[in-house]
Amino acid sequence: MKKIFLSIIKILTVVYLLVSIFIFIKQRDFLYFPTYQIKHNFTEESFINDGITIKTTIINKGNKNLIIYFGGNGENVDYNADIFAKIFPTNTIYLIKYRGYSGSMGIATEKNLYSDALYIYDKIKPQYNKISVIGRSLGSGIATYLASKREINRLVLVTPFDSIESIAQEIFPFLPISLLLRDKYKSIERVKFIKSKTLVIQAENDQIVGEEHTKRLVNKFHCSQIIFKEIKNSNHNDISDNKYYYKLLQQFI
Repeated sequence: MKKIFLSIIKILTVVYLLVSIFIFIKQRDFLYFPTYQIKHNFTEESFINDGITIKTTIINKGNKNLIIYFGGNGENVDYNADIFAKIFPTNTIYLIKYRGYSGSMGIATEKNLYSDALYIYDKIKPQYNKISVIGRSLGSGIATYLASKREINRLVLVTPFDSIESIAQEIFPFLPISLLLRDKYKSIERVKFIKSKTLVIQAENDQIVGEEHTKRLVNKFHCSQIIFKEIKNSNHNDISDNKYYYKLLQQFI
């Protein structure tokens, strides 16, 4: 009986280690879903950061107020071009294409995407009077990082999270996620450094980022600094199908 028990323990230990190794090796495949290039009629500009070409789509070029948009982990940001051109006629908009996404070179990692965000901001800042930032889902993690490091006029966080680490730990409660995870996106730790007025938009039925993860982030902001809005009858992926979503963006920025 004792030998059987020890054998079971050994098997479970091996399985646990194998699962941990699998998660560690494949983790970025679960986080980043690069998109392909699509044809559009807007201007593109490339930035070279550390030898890596990062592409952006520019909308309403020539305006003195700017919006930088960071999309979700599987979002082709160019699909926002037409609607953003319409609702932000007095703003230039930069749609950032992450490393490995839509023609940009390199590999997406937390460190790389943070570096690219700072680099692009610093390059274009002298051209504009005010810079606002919109970050959706994964992009909210990059947006909070940028807003904690640079001067931002308005910050919009769409379906944001407290941290990727927190979400992953909820999915894999039996694993030492803090030790395994390389890209943690700890937005909640950056709130104290953010000075800009902030709008948080949450989907009522978000199946990816649980309500508690968004609320933890929201609660870290001073109440006078933040506006919180929930879009009814929407989920994580279709929130931008709601006309109210664009009305909120337009009114806030």
